[in-house]
Amino acid sequence: KMKNLLLWAAQILLSITLLWAAYMKLATPPSELAKMWPWTIDHRNLTTFTGLCDLAAGVGLVLPMWTNIYPILTVYACYGVLAMMISAGAFHLSRGEGVAINVVFFVISALIAWGRQNVGNVKKIKK
Repeated sequence: KMKNLLLWAAQILLSITLLWAAYMKLATPPSELAKMWPWTIDHRNLTTFTGLCDLAAGVGLVLPMWTNIYPILTVYACYGVLAMMISAGAFHLSRGEGVAINVVFFVISALIAWGRQNVGNVKKIKK
């Protein structure tokens, strides 16, 4: 019971953070966004792509389990976050930037994936 509660808390907090990042990357004017994340001004396509990935991950971390429709997709969303954090970490290291947040998100996502690895695959929908 406590494990489930902690996993839900981690899923929701990580989801909120990713949805916020998606909003910032997709809706904030480039000049404003560059004040917070300087790399975005020179990489508009990457910014849009990562914003869409953040959006998909943010939704995928919560919605499948909340609706109990294909809850295994939550685990797959975690795998996507793991891949994003490895890629983001490599990108930021190549620019001499810090990667602490990427490491934290990686660890949280790995813990969620581990904790949710035995969720069911399909909800039986009665006709």
